[in-house]
Amino acid sequence: MSEHEDLDPTREPGDPFPEPEVVAPTATGQLASLLSGEEHLAASLEQREEIVLQSIEGEKKIDWWVVGIAGIAVLAVVVWGLTFQDSFARVASNALGAVVDNFGWAFVLFGTIFVLFVIAIAASRFGTIRLGAIDEQPEFRTVSWVSMMFAAGMGIGLMFYGAAEPLTFYRDGIPGHAPREVGTAMASALFHWTLHPWAVYAIVGLAIAYSTFRIGRKQLLSAAFTPLIGTRLAEGWLGKLIDILSIFATIFGTACSLGLGALQIGAGLNASGLIEDPSAWVITGIVLVLTLAFLLSAVSGVGRGIQYISNANMVLAALLAIFVFILGPTVAMLNLLPSSIGAYLAQFFEMAGRTAVSADGTAGDWLASNTIFYWAWWISWSPFVGMFLARISRGRTIREFAIYVMLVPSVVSVVWFSIFGGAAITFEQDGRSIWGDGSAESQLFNLLHELPGGTIMSFVAMLLLGLFFITSADSASTVMASIAENGRSDASPWLAAVWGSLTAAIGLTLLVSGGNDALGNLQNVTIIAASPFLLIIVALMFAIVKSLSNDVIYLEYREQQRFQRQLARERRLHRERMERESQRARLRPPRPKRG
Repeated sequence: MSEHEDLDPTREPGDPFPEPEVVAPTATGQLASLLSGEEHLAASLEQREEIVLQSIEGEKKIDWWVVGIAGIAVLAVVVWGLTFQDSFARVASNALGAVVDNFGWAFVLFGTIFVLFVIAIAASRFGTIRLGAIDEQPEFRTVSWVSMMFAAGMGIGLMFYGAAEPLTFYRDGIPGHAPREVGTAMASALFHWTLHPWAVYAIVGLAIAYSTFRIGRKQLLSAAFTPLIGTRLAEGWLGKLIDILSIFATIFGTACSLGLGALQIGAGLNASGLIEDPSAWVITGIVLVLTLAFLLSAVSGVGRGIQYISNANMVLAALLAIFVFILGPTVAMLNLLPSSIGAYLAQFFEMAGRTAVSADGTAGDWLASNTIFYWAWWISWSPFVGMFLARISRGRTIREFAIYVMLVPSVVSVVWFSIFGGAAITFEQDGRSIWGDGSAESQLFNLLHELPGGTIMSFVAMLLLGLFFITSADSASTVMASIAENGRSDASPWLAAVWGSLTAAIGLTLLVSGGNDALGNLQNVTIIAASPFLLIIVALMFAIVKSLSNDVIYLEYREQQRFQRQLARERRLHRERMERESQRARLRPPRPKRG
């Protein structure tokens, strides 16, 4: 008799032997196995995770398809705008109307979805994943990190709109609200400048940082789409299209900032009495000087140039804000700080849901000049700000990245608007209006000249405007050069200079072709250029979730949860079995004693 027949006496002769039953390993057994191999496990855990970074180790090779198509498209816009100014402005205005009428709802809807997405990612188990190796440490100190992200993200915009926007909303009212509503004016300004823009930056920055430093892919936005579209498409025509759109959006977003900075510096020169009514040639000279300055900064690299200038930005910005806070209507500003936050929270969903049909169908023009313009501006900045945030955030956890990127600049924006917007509204209420001719670029300087020592601080403000733009344009030109060189982190300075020069050319084109409405022309073309990129950021959310779901840290967490559930079940079954045996022992009659 065979061994199998001994074990299974019910088997009939000639029957096939049954397949051995596969028993799933129990959690208790796995735990015992782990404990028995404790020394080997400890040795394995001590091995450092190594990630090969293609952005550093890869070959420095220019992608001529990306450079050629993006460069030709930009040059075509420059030639068109300078040669046929009326035609360019008319087409831009018509295209803007089509975008706002047909896709304005998409900007409004997805702007808030981006905020909710970043909050969800930060609060989830993905938040513990580090942007780099498991034991990676941050490259920059937290103070410098925050300074760089803020200066590159929106510093020049706060200078331009800090006093003008709340004052405009207060004087003219908001769709569905009457003029002279302080809370509504401040809430609308905060809606445009706090969580929503930084959520856009956080999505793009997180995708690039994770793909580059955690997975080791090229430092390209197209590489972040690999989990969604596959390596072949990410490195093929679709990836190149994404990178071309990234450069295109970046150039126009940065050019808009250059135009705003030049207009406001010109207004500062006028307010200070140095140059009366600056001409187009003066504005052109300002653009050229700023361009030369940021090109020199770009050559010095991220670690030195941008870091030092960013720290200087924060010091000068703090000095300017403290000056206005102390010498301006201090009590009114302090009152506005909590009331503005309360109004923002109370009206959040009304502002988030405002579309062209709001206010009896009259909100469309207001949205095009305000909310949709801002959303498009942030989206056009997102490729370079996102990539710049990724470059300076290596070693941070996802939760730390999301919280700092969204909340810290938002808090600074709240304080900034409470000071400058609060002072502007208070002066308006007291009969000391800084409105002037209604031009937004001059109202900051009108505000400063209402205070003792305002002339001196006007020069500080002009210097700060220049430094803010240098930081932003430095980041943008370096990022565009990196994209052109297949995501190399140390892109060639000459290539950064080329993209920086094209950015300056676009900025001048938008200023010249806009004529008397240069600001409106800047806004119109920015919205048009950013529209295709909205779809890319929407798709990027799905790519991020898919990437993080396959991360080893998240998979280990899922495995740990499964193991703990299994172990808890086995402990419960063991406890119930012991209780039943104990109960049987109590009910079993005692054995008779032997005589």
